[in-house]
Amino acid sequence: MAINRTMLKVLKALSFDGIEVEAARHLTDLKAIDPLKIFRRKVDYQVYNGTYPIPLRFYLPGESQEEEEIPPIMLFFHGGGWVTEHIENYDRVCARLAKATGHLVVAVEYRLAPEYKFPTGLMDCYAVADALYSGILIPKADPEKITLIGDSAGGNLAAAVSLMARDKGDFLPRRQILIYPATNSDYSDNSPFASVRENGTDYLLTAGKMRDYVDYYARNEEDKKNPYFAPVLAEDLTRQPDTLILTAEFDPLRDEGEAYGEKLAQAGNRVKICRIKDALHGFFSLGIKFYHVQESFDKIIEFLEET
Repeated sequence: MAINRTMLKVLKALSFDGIEVEAARHLTDLKAIDPLKIFRRKVDYQVYNGTYPIPLRFYLPGESQEEEEIPPIMLFFHGGGWVTEHIENYDRVCARLAKATGHLVVAVEYRLAPEYKFPTGLMDCYAVADALYSGILIPKADPEKITLIGDSAGGNLAAAVSLMARDKGDFLPRRQILIYPATNSDYSDNSPFASVRENGTDYLLTAGKMRDYVDYYARNEEDKKNPYFAPVLAEDLTRQPDTLILTAEFDPLRDEGEAYGEKLAQAGNRVKICRIKDALHGFFSLGIKFYHVQESFDKIIEFLEET
């Protein structure tokens, strides 16, 4: 179902540049007040990155899980431009993922910019992934049954963790799911990706907001050229996980996400790229009854079954 003219006018009115950090955080916190929240078994835990305790939340896939049985696992990194959001806001998303896929979902409360700039949040995510793949976090977990997953900035972090894991040699993720990932660092008119210009003004997430997010996250201009900051800039994309990339049609990040998938495939990796028609950036956080969300869940389940 295409976006009608009235909705286009509403979207345009709501699409503005500029991020005021505290105001943006308060606005996103409204999502935690959720009358449709799913009450499932969940456990809070933590893993240390140096001396910092990284909060985690485990979402169990069912009420009758045997204590000795370890289900497959999704390690989830939330979106929010590296600046906003937290696991409480993603409670419904993670609970739905656990229920729909039969996976134990582990959500990571990584530190946010601008208080903690690159690579702090990434290293928090990496520390949790390392603890999970090494068996420290969940001793009986099968590394072959772990999937990295994230949306937007979380997709960026999942891709960067996979690259870093290969480079450091600590572990090698088997699969990753990147949902409208941020893979580049240039959201100016000079961007090589047409979707930045085509979708960067009228569809809620604007190119101007992305420029602010990037500036909050980066310590300096050199960071923006780092492949752990912008994975699409990586020269070597060999030995990466089987990858599912979901993009949204009316999203400034659409083309860079698809380009990253194409580069992964060219480097010899197994990749599936799916563009969700008529969708906007951020659709994954909507309720399961939205057809864009249903379609994305179908794609995720199909990918997990195939890999």
